Amino acid sequence: MPNKPIIPYSENQKNAIVKNVVAACSDIELLKPFSYKFLYLCSGFIAHYNFYGFVEFYRDYSLREDIIENARANQWMNFRPGDEHYDYYMSKKDIYNRIVAAIQ
Repeated sequence: MPNKPIIPYSENQKNAIVKNVVAACSDIELLKPFSYKFLYLCSGFIAHYNFYGFVEFYRDYSLREDIIENARANQWMNFRPGDEHYDYYMSKKDIYNRIVAAIQ
């Protein structure tokens, strides 16, 4: 039985996540749950138990620095065109790289 496909992020979703994460890099209190869901599923981040734990952690630590530090690990270079879920992971890569470009 084939795996259920993972739907890539839409352009609207990408824009919303990028805008919100960039804002949260300056003020973690601005982070929205949909951006938290994106980030905690990226390499180098942990869920910190839940959304509130994540926000609490980044009150004392730099979200911006962690995003930049983990950029190389969030390129999903192990996926190739034609691989299952390739489009989804490339949409994640696009979001992550847009965030990095905006905060550097």
